[in-house]
Amino acid sequence: MTITKHTNDSAERPVVKIRHITLTGIILGLVFGVIITLALTSFLPSTTSVSDNETEENKPLYWVAPMDANFRRDQPGQSPMGMDLIPYYGSQNNTIDEGAGTIKISPSVINNLGVRTTTATYSPLKTTIETVGYVTYDEDKLVHIHPRIAGWVEKLYINAIGDPVTKGQALYDIYSPELVNAQEELLLALDRKNKRLITAAENRLIALQIPQKAINSLKRDKKVQLNVTFYAPQNGVVESLFIREGFYVKPETMMLSIVDLTQVWVKAEVFERDVFKVVMGDSASMRLDYLPSKQWSGKVEHVHPM
Repeated sequence: MTITKHTNDSAERPVVKIRHITLTGIILGLVFGVIITLALTSFLPSTTSVSDNETEENKPLYWVAPMDANFRRDQPGQSPMGMDLIPYYGSQNNTIDEGAGTIKISPSVINNLGVRTTTATYSPLKTTIETVGYVTYDEDKLVHIHPRIAGWVEKLYINAIGDPVTKGQALYDIYSPELVNAQEELLLALDRKNKRLITAAENRLIALQIPQKAINSLKRDKKVQLNVTFYAPQNGVVESLFIREGFYVKPETMMLSIVDLTQVWVKAEVFERDVFKVVMGDSASMRLDYLPSKQWSGKVEHVHPM
């Protein structure tokens, strides 16, 4: 700092000039400001350090498949099943005190799979097996038709497999010399009025499966029928047909078969590992593709050994 005295002719008066005082004050203020700032900073926590620590804590340890805990990756992606991998942050983020036997499922897995929880209770185990079945006829309602005599098919009243028939409907006419002889024996017994012979002749016609109305007509009209008509023994459809008009048939010839479809079977196939789960009397249900809204119920009546 410099002080200079000036004099003039009129009077002597001191004058003081301050040089560089402003610049020096600014420099001193900056120095004190830096010192105070450094002092305060040393007492404050480091924001950057905390932020870095939080970032490290929130970083997943790895990504795991929702359906396979053994499939892990160090970055996001998809599992072999096409599902998004789930980040795993470690057990430090768990807020629930997990005891022994605790099962924990990720909230995202619960949402994706639609998991529902309920209270565990004791109850019988119910196993449902879904498989493919084939509708077929009830073999207990299948009738094979063989002739009791040898002869020729003179007339056939059905045409093809699948034709519906009703009980008592005419199926075919047969000409057989054996049937002609059996009818003549009954007429001879009637002429002699021998009850024992009449009964024996009628029983023979019945054994040859001559319809009762044909026997009654013979006794009433006293006229032998060359062609005898045979009738369906039950309702159903023609399951097989092996004869045509003019065929010669014998007792060992299977002419046709009729099956009743009022009750059917469903043959279901199950895997070997599920065979022990199926027992006689189990309840069963069936649906058809073309009628998905309708269900048929039944039960297991037979388990095939093969």
